[in-house]
Amino acid sequence: MAIIKKFRIKSFKNKKTLLELKNLSLSFGDRQVLENINIEINQGEILGMLGPNGVGKSTIFNLITGLIKPNSGDIYIKNEKINDYPIFVRTSKFKIGYVPQYGGFFHDLTLVDNLKAVSEILIKDPRDRIEKINYLISKFDLGQISSIKAKFLSGGQKKKLVIAMALLGEPELLLLDECFAALDVMTIKMLQQIIVNLQSENRITICICDHQARDLLTCVDVAIVLSDGKVIAKGTPSELVKNQNAINAYFGDSFKFS
Repeated sequence: MAIIKKFRIKSFKNKKTLLELKNLSLSFGDRQVLENINIEINQGEILGMLGPNGVGKSTIFNLITGLIKPNSGDIYIKNEKINDYPIFVRTSKFKIGYVPQYGGFFHDLTLVDNLKAVSEILIKDPRDRIEKINYLISKFDLGQISSIKAKFLSGGQKKKLVIAMALLGEPELLLLDECFAALDVMTIKMLQQIIVNLQSENRITICICDHQARDLLTCVDVAIVLSDGKVIAKGTPSELVKNQNAINAYFGDSFKFS
């Protein structure tokens, strides 16, 4: 597959941290899921999270959005602690958008009615709603399928719909959970281009977790590898695939990326 990303942000002239997880720990009963996790995402950056099944990647997203609370540690957005804020405040005040691995849409509503339903919550002015919906339908080339019920859409079309729904609130931080899962090669390439365009054109900070390592590394600036509830490696894609901790815990000796 051709390299999608034509540039990678390795440093920032005016480095500004958008999201920071500080000493975050979480247990489910006797099972330690996350242990003193420290992650920073800079404004305008695309960060990828990799790791084996059950390592806590989706759990980190649930902590950021407020679906669950940590046992200890803090979550900051633009240097403001958000631990005690409910989900709707994080969505509205701190502009967090979330694209789940499964679902995220109303199955029996058409594509356009899905967008309308969410827009009524997030956008007060009816004229602004219509303008934003039309913009997103055009941006993601959804016009020809706008009247089709969501349950009848293809996997790639559903993913584009859910991303469009997440963008209705004009997020500054977009979380993509397993966005490449169960998709064909051409659809994955299309989504990679969408992700890069959201960064370059819309200036959105993005965090992706996925098991498709090559597909993820193709479109991120920086990536981390999680193992045993900890961050064991971080770097650009080219740095990460050479990191011995990442090789031992996740990639293996035969993994190739170019």
